[in-house]
Amino acid sequence: MKTDVLIIGSGIGGLTTAIKLADQRPDLSIAVLTKTQEKESNTSYAQGGVAAVWDLQVDSYEKHIADTLDAGDGLCDLDAVEAVVKEGPDRVRDIIEWGARFDKNAATYDLGREGGHSENRILHYKDLTGWEIQRTLVEKADQFANLQVLEHYFAVDLITQHHLGHNVTRLTPGIECYGAYALNKETDEIETILSRITVVATGGAGQVYRNTTNPVIASGDGVAMVYRAKGHIENMEFVQFHPTALYNPAGENPVFLISEAVRGYGGILKNKAGEPFMQHYDRRESLAPRDIVARAVDNEMKISGEECMYLDCRHLDKEGFMAHFPTIYEKCRSIGIDPLNDMIPIVPACHYLCGGIKVDLQGRSSILRLYACGECTCTGLHGANRLASNSLLEALVFAKRIAEDILSLIDTVPFQEKIPDWNAAGTTEPKEMVLITQSLKELKEIMSSYVGIVRSNQRLKRAMDRLHLLYEETEELYHTTVLSPQLCELRNLITIAYLISRSASMRRESRGLHYTTDYPEKLEFLQYSIL
Repeated sequence: MKTDVLIIGSGIGGLTTAIKLADQRPDLSIAVLTKTQEKESNTSYAQGGVAAVWDLQVDSYEKHIADTLDAGDGLCDLDAVEAVVKEGPDRVRDIIEWGARFDKNAATYDLGREGGHSENRILHYKDLTGWEIQRTLVEKADQFANLQVLEHYFAVDLITQHHLGHNVTRLTPGIECYGAYALNKETDEIETILSRITVVATGGAGQVYRNTTNPVIASGDGVAMVYRAKGHIENMEFVQFHPTALYNPAGENPVFLISEAVRGYGGILKNKAGEPFMQHYDRRESLAPRDIVARAVDNEMKISGEECMYLDCRHLDKEGFMAHFPTIYEKCRSIGIDPLNDMIPIVPACHYLCGGIKVDLQGRSSILRLYACGECTCTGLHGANRLASNSLLEALVFAKRIAEDILSLIDTVPFQEKIPDWNAAGTTEPKEMVLITQSLKELKEIMSSYVGIVRSNQRLKRAMDRLHLLYEETEELYHTTVLSPQLCELRNLITIAYLISRSASMRRESRGLHYTTDYPEKLEFLQYSIL
């Protein structure tokens, strides 16, 4: 298969890039791969909203920039922050023009507020903002004849000079991407997809932990593929744990997210006795940034020995709560909790990956002809901790920038025609799927126990030792059995786990989302962990 532009991932980053390209150049062929269905993505699960400076009478770019830098704890790239904050409102207007329906109060938008924000600037659609944005993008993408979405295609590896027989290392200059090998899940065949330009927009990697708000598809495929292709990966130690996932003793995957917007609406974090505790950790109390709140909840659980803490919404207006958070209300009721009569039990859960594929301000990776967009990237916007609702904004802004950069050079980029087909010789059908499922369970336990909210040198070493054994076992399966989506995801998640653990061991300070008991202080100088 040949396509001018190959986009791996059908969330907000991938589809927005595709739409921008298809609209400007009807003569280009654009293929979007998704490993499940077009509507299934990390984007769909975003509840809270998209942050943008909207009411200039009370808000300003300077305030949003300051909030982002404060949350990022000294590791944000100022140029990236300014670009996203200042270009963001126009990109939000784009998707409004495409049909996105954000909630309004009369003629004005109902702007919410979340932790770390100094003003109300969150545009939202009830508590299903991501679902609404995904719906808008899918319907818009369907309008372009030159844009095809290929469902049930699992990208296995990026194609580089390595596949032409060259020795490619992390020090090799001029690594180029020529497309990708992808598993067609309907035929079980691995197809060679050649492209002039490739964009990775594969979302996050939350499934590396036992408790996560991310969907089951969030297995870090893009980051792992770029790492194997010898691309630069950065800041993987900064994994954001959302402080308020719904605690369900029955167990769920993914766990259900209680949006930060609930605290913005007036919900208060309390212990089992009904006592607030956030005043002991931060002057902003329940509206402190996520890294602070997640560590506080984790600490209160450890001190008390309780399995959860609580979010108290009993004092809030019933009609207003049900209008703003209908999905949250119904979910709580389904497990016997009435949010307006009972405190909501909550626990921290893995939510967002702040590191990823290192890209510049045009979304270009360290590999030529390869761009990346969305949660799988490290643009410099989030630094050591993402400010709530900045992620959707980042994807919109960088999708536009990537599309513009691609359009400026694609006519000068030829196809690489001499790519060999995938070689599966010598492999057999796996005899026992339990080898994969059990390894995945072990991986999640390792990461949750040793590389969670609080870390130490000893925990990280233990994680690395156990991950190495899992890696060797999984690579043996990879080289001797026919590929399956489950094996590919396991392999990618082991890579992600290694990158998080290795990055965490390299950062000998506590900063943002990375807290280690061996180095509890924050260093004054900035350090990056580029792998």
